[in-house]
Amino acid sequence: MDKPVVVVLFGGRSSEHSISSATAGGVLRAIDRERYRVIPVGITREGAFVLEEDDPDKFALDGATLPEVADNGTRIRWPESTATRELTVLDESGERSLGDIDVVLPILHGRFGEDGTVQGMLEVVGLPYAGAGVLMSALGMDKHVTKSVLRSAGVPVVPWVSLTRADLARDREETERRIAALGLPVFVKPNRSGSSVGVTKVSAWEELEPALDVAFAEDSVVLVEQAVIGRELECGVLPGREGAPTRVSVAGEIVVSGRDFYDFEAKYLGAPGIDLVCPADLRDGELAEMQRIAARAFEALGGEGLARVDFFFTGTEFFVNEVNTMPGFTPISMFPRCWIASGMSYPELVSELIEDGLSRA
Repeated sequence: MDKPVVVVLFGGRSSEHSISSATAGGVLRAIDRERYRVIPVGITREGAFVLEEDDPDKFALDGATLPEVADNGTRIRWPESTATRELTVLDESGERSLGDIDVVLPILHGRFGEDGTVQGMLEVVGLPYAGAGVLMSALGMDKHVTKSVLRSAGVPVVPWVSLTRADLARDREETERRIAALGLPVFVKPNRSGSSVGVTKVSAWEELEPALDVAFAEDSVVLVEQAVIGRELECGVLPGREGAPTRVSVAGEIVVSGRDFYDFEAKYLGAPGIDLVCPADLRDGELAEMQRIAARAFEALGGEGLARVDFFFTGTEFFVNEVNTMPGFTPISMFPRCWIASGMSYPELVSELIEDGLSRA
């Protein structure tokens, strides 16, 4: 029997292009080649779909350089309709077939990929894919909408204010009053971005305006969030198999010792001042409550594919900070580490996502 063909789709137009590419390095290394045939497809920063090398080392993450999808002159041609699943590539020698696709594994972070746009394209041409669907991806990408949905579902969330440039121009005094009600410190972040891109911690009100400028450079909508004093915890979530309950990993903890917060440099460039501890030191009752809230948040947004749910824990209460529907799979990412600590290996985790996508074909 022929192996299922998996298209690993990565890169993209967002500011998280390099993180997606680094995730691809880990995923390409982990995919079980005895079970699957792999076609790596990269998306350049300009949005071109190119046939990439099946070489995990090319996309390795190190402190000196971040991996990129370069325009190598090839062009991927997706199926024109639901009548076929044939993938073709155009290069200097002409157009040739890469065979039929069984499932697409989109490991795109940020806008134009994690937000439902690519998922919508795949649904239009009838290609099965792993991960969250169009609606859950769109909800999860929009932090303001995510918080609103979770709050309505009874999930405790961090207090926030969302705003646009137009809000400031129309009634700056009222907008600033709402922000001031959050107290200091606050975090300012783009509404639709991840990997801590464009995020600033504000400890004095004179720092607010520059922080807004940084965030508005990434998105037209910005969130100002109350800083919760407590431990930073995360866990991985997967749907239950064949109607079984949602599965939640053990918790990991981000211990901040020498930085203001868990920023981009600490996440991906190995900057000091951060320790990742997994499993986190929680009492059984605390872990059970965190897992219950994580499952509820996952299900409220759609319950598809996978997610990493980020928390603040005050010692008595858990607050959901964010839900990431396509968390990083880099070698130092928390999502795979939490599942490994729960007894699932990295290759098994990747196979789990692929099989989930195939089951929805």
